[in-house]
This record gives sequence, structure tokens and C-alpha cells, in this order.
Amino acid sequence: MTVSRNDMINQLRQDILLMEGYKPPAASAKPVELGPMGSAFPHGIFPVGTLHEFLTDGPENGAASSGFIAGLVAALMASGGVAVWIRSPGSSGRVFPPALKYFGLDPGQVIFFDLKTEREALWAMEEALTCEGLAAVVAEIREVNFTASRRLQLAVEQSRVTGFLLRQNPRNKHTIACAARWKVSVMASEPELLMPGLGFPRWHIELERVRNGHPGSWQMEWLAGRFHPVVQEVRGSALEHPRKTG
Repeated sequence: MTVSRNDMINQLRQDILLMEGYKPPAASAKPVELGPMGSAFPHGIFPVGTLHEFLTDGPENGAASSGFIAGLVAALMASGGVAVWIRSPGSSGRVFPPALKYFGLDPGQVIFFDLKTEREALWAMEEALTCEGLAAVVAEIREVNFTASRRLQLAVEQSRVTGFLLRQNPRNKHTIACAARWKVSVMASEPELLMPGLGFPRWHIELERVRNGHPGSWQMEWLAGRFHPVVQEVRGSALEHPRKTG
């Protein structure tokens, strides 16, 4: 049977996508539900077994990014497993482990490391990414050059562990070896109808770069244990809830 040139190119593209983590989840694995954001990735599949970079500025957006990452890691650990979270002097240092449970991530299944230098943190992340038994590795490291990121990418290609690199206020924002570059900003929450206090966490998500996909931006919130698009609506207005008089 003669194979056409287009068939060969399509097959090569499929093989490359599989190597980069764009493959259907196993039957026992729960897919990462990202709502409308999923369309940004090839075949609508969140890339696993690869490296994701998050750029952030300021402690508020750093905390927002940590919450968003926690939701992603929780989805990857839905079928069990252990994750590693590495913090260095250049990180925000504001991750409160018990709060991760709100995003479905059990802190008892996360191993935390607080290291003295970013060089130690990079080494620890590379070593952790070689451990096939881990579900994910998160590292808060400010500066990463292309050579170091390439070593991290080679590690995940061998182990199929998903890595998340959170960089707060980096001096250099040059391109590194990663499947996607994200930027997460905090949004004001909307109080629930007739309920005091804060509403559900909301983020402005920017996917600045994605390999073989489509960059974009979305407004998302964490609701009922999942990511949902923000629905703009008027809540609690006087017309909807007139006061009783007399």
C-alpha cells in the first residue's frame, strides 16, 4: 500500500504530539477539566508529562497562581499519587498547605521542600522530575535559563511526570524549554446571592504561548471542585429582590 506524503506528515505530527504529552488520558485517569481553556491545546487535551511555566508579579498574583496550579495538580492526582512542591528564596513563600485542600489537593499527599538557594531548588526539581512514581512537581524558582529548562524538559520526557515552574518577578523572561507559558492574575470575587463574605476564587488566565496550540485569555473561577468560566450577571439587585414594606 502506497503511503501518501500527507499521511506521513500527519503521522509524524501525531507522534510528536504523543511525545509532548498530548495523548488521551488512560481509562483509569480523570482528565483535567479546563472548560473553554481546553480548546487551546491540540485535540483539546491538557499536556501532561511536560513542563509548564507560570510568570507572575507581586505576592497577590503569586498566590493566585499557586491556587490555580493546585487545582491542576489535584486533577492529575485524582486517581492517587504523590506530588512535590519546592520553594526557594526567590519564591513568594505564601503557600499555606491546609488551604490547598480547598482546591481538592490533599496536603498530606504533597512533599514540601524549602531550600536555601535557587541552584539547590533547580537541582531538586530535576531530580524529582525523574521519579516516575510522582504525579507532579511544582517549583517556585525565579530565574531559569534555557539550558536548565532543557534539562528539566528532558527529565519529564523520560519519566512522564508533569512539571510546573512558578517564576515570580523574574529578571529575564526569555523563552525556555516548556510546552506552555501561563500568566495568572487575581480577580475580585463575586459574593454569593444573599450570602456575606467572599465568593469563589477567580482568575484572569493568559496562555501566552503553547506548543502546537492557540494562545488566548479567559476569566475563570473555582466552583464545586472544578474550573468554570466566569459568567457576568447582575446579582442581588433591588429589582430581583424587592424589599418588603409595611
